[in-house]
Amino acid sequence: MAEPIDTRLLQGLTEQSEDLHSDATRLTRAALDEYADTAAERYGRRRWWRPGFLGGVAAGAVLLGAGRATAASAADDVMALQTAASLENLAVNVYTTAAGLPFIQNGNAVVKAFVEKTNAQHAAHARAFNAAAVNAGGKPQTGPDPRYAAVVQQALPTIKGPADVVKLAITLEDVAAQTYTKNVSQVSEPALRRLFGSVAPVEAQHKAVLLAVQALLAGNAADLVVLPPDAAKLPAAAGSVGFPDAFYPTKDASPIDEGAVK
Repeated sequence: MAEPIDTRLLQGLTEQSEDLHSDATRLTRAALDEYADTAAERYGRRRWWRPGFLGGVAAGAVLLGAGRATAASAADDVMALQTAASLENLAVNVYTTAAGLPFIQNGNAVVKAFVEKTNAQHAAHARAFNAAAVNAGGKPQTGPDPRYAAVVQQALPTIKGPADVVKLAITLEDVAAQTYTKNVSQVSEPALRRLFGSVAPVEAQHKAVLLAVQALLAGNAADLVVLPPDAAKLPAAAGSVGFPDAFYPTKDASPIDEGAVK
């Protein structure tokens, strides 16, 4: 039996997530503009993406303290961007599948809208990373990350309700956030560092939201998933469960060549 979820929370989180993306879209656009100009000057290439290409691209604030860039080559930049696109492609596949599951497809319209909005954000991220990859002289990555595609294939048959979807989504959001955080110090161009730094916080936000929902579902407290929250009823861990780390870890970040076009 699927867990009941108060859809007011999901509606509020959808609005907050969209606000974050809207406020910071210009960061990703500016990074792509700058990198397109740099690539045109350095490699003699024309912009691959056009004005308005990103559509509703999602981006957060640039991460602080990500570290200085290491010596990186254009080939490393391309692989990092292609791997990022592969992670986004996989996220799109998962959220698309989730949107079609009976307990979401036939459920409340707000729940469905939440899944669809997150899906659209990941699709926009994939377009951004592929645009930069092509500007760097590489090919767009249209396939999913191979390592985590296998994880998804094993998990999909076991999905029985919202909690299972949340668990799988946390895995994908976390690896994306860790990978982009590490990429900030692995690519060669300032514009690319800003690009990765603008997308990483969005994935981290997704994970934080999912961790909070997961904790309440696991504690049989789905009735507490409401806005505004009843602070008197929430468990003590409610204020920190979504933020288990003072600084975002990178130990599980995907190598830059993991999702590169072969």
